[in-house]
Amino acid sequence: MSRKEPEASAPPADAPADALYERLRAYEGQTASAASAGKDPVNEPMIRHWCEAMGDAHPAYRGPDAVAPPTMLQAWTMGGLSGHPDRSGAYEELSALLDGAGYTSIVATDCEQEYLRPLRPGDTITFDAVIESVSPRKTTKLGTGHFVTTRMDVRADGELAGTHRFRVLKYAPAARRSEEEPKARRPRPVVNRDNAGFWAGVAEHRLLVQRCADCATLRFPWLPGCNACGSRAWDTVEASGSGTVYSYVVMHHPPFPAFDPPYAVGLVELAEGVRVISNVVGVPYDKVRVGMPVRLEFLRVDEDLELPVFRAEEER
Repeated sequence: MSRKEPEASAPPADAPADALYERLRAYEGQTASAASAGKDPVNEPMIRHWCEAMGDAHPAYRGPDAVAPPTMLQAWTMGGLSGHPDRSGAYEELSALLDGAGYTSIVATDCEQEYLRPLRPGDTITFDAVIESVSPRKTTKLGTGHFVTTRMDVRADGELAGTHRFRVLKYAPAARRSEEEPKARRPRPVVNRDNAGFWAGVAEHRLLVQRCADCATLRFPWLPGCNACGSRAWDTVEASGSGTVYSYVVMHHPPFPAFDPPYAVGLVELAEGVRVISNVVGVPYDKVRVGMPVRLEFLRVDEDLELPVFRAEEER
């Protein structure tokens, strides 16, 4: 009677992924940069350029006692085209490991900032960065991959001034849908008590802009309070629909369901003075220009959703 040896069991299907994740987790806590220095101290010209680009005229950001807008926290750490020479290789090694596993695409997903003290002109900026976490494998509509979060601690003259967390997804793109599949619908807008009036206006083909009931400052997007005087009282004015392209970007990648790149996304300055982000239509994406006159119209993208967009007008 012959004796049959037991068959070797196959490894679990997720074994390679689990082994990769253990290698990825080894990078958690590793330094991405240490004692790096901002290329310039906090300064008034950069604050002014930022405020002009953002349309933020708050008096706290100008004058002899000016502070920098808190959301500029990361701006003082940026290395520009030449980068920072003192970065460690840990982040690049982690990225190369993900590339080698097939996660060759990347998209920024979100950032979080914490402000501990104001930054003032003359402050010298230093910062440390660490790879804070690598997520288990996740499947998203873009594809399957891992979220990588870095944390940057920003110091002003040696004192901790704020923390900046930046998260990206390194992923393998999902298979493209076949032509027979129904086209994906546009994402639905988030309607809440602060902006419900705006979307009610869109349903009536009206672009409504909030106006402070105390100081008459117009504001867009809709907010619960006035950023000029702090008042919570407001009413609305209907925009005329006339505007110009203040700035724009052309979206090429990554492709999102329901959008067909390339397409132009414009920051449109309305005749009333506020700025609105929307699509610029009526001209090829590569013909959009700063200063181009546009006019509001409403585009029905599916049976349930209509959106304000801006059609390019012939320049006079």
